Amino acid sequence: MPTVAIISQKGGAGKTTLAIHLAAAAHEAGRVALIVDTDPQATASQWASWRHDSPPEVIDSPPPRLAAKVAAAAGQGAELIVIDTPPHADSAARAAVEIADLVLIPCRPSAFDLSAIQTTAKLVQLLKKPAFVVFTAGAPNAPRVYAEAGELVAVYGSPACPVIIPDRAAYRHASAEGKSVIETEPNGRAASDIWQFYDWTCRQLDMKTRKCKGVIA
Repeated sequence: MPTVAIISQKGGAGKTTLAIHLAAAAHEAGRVALIVDTDPQATASQWASWRHDSPPEVIDSPPPRLAAKVAAAAGQGAELIVIDTPPHADSAARAAVEIADLVLIPCRPSAFDLSAIQTTAKLVQLLKKPAFVVFTAGAPNAPRVYAEAGELVAVYGSPACPVIIPDRAAYRHASAEGKSVIETEPNGRAASDIWQFYDWTCRQLDMKTRKCKGVIA
């Protein structure tokens, strides 16, 4: 039962957007996915409320209860668990990393954001967990920017995910409706980004990809 922790010490990095879309893609691909919301702001939980609790399911958890809730979810048949964490919360980040099989660090490709991930990178190195930086919320067409940012994060010890999730209005529109971009614009560029990201994540976890879409890797 693979568990993915999405962490960043900087706000506005796109953690919740990444979490809900990874879980939504897993659900669309035929898996039982669960989001564990450890952020007191409860943004993922609000999204679930807007979609009237249609899957993927979102539950909340304080950091001390995280391991127990993940274990319970695994026992109830969850096939992928995604943990959404708050910014500036070392206890939540550490608890998530400790039980994760894969750590994803969303980051805008800007100097301030890149500098801010050093603390997160040190945490995953300390706990010896596989981790990747996922560039988010940047320009859709800026290959040089992403290449330079990738070189920098590699120095921090966490390589860059090859799939970029750039800023697209589709994410804002979908979230406001309590949906994912896969649901609102299934043939759009944002949905294509998410499917590529989901498939890449599956490969990192040694999971088959889209179970019900005829694309088994």
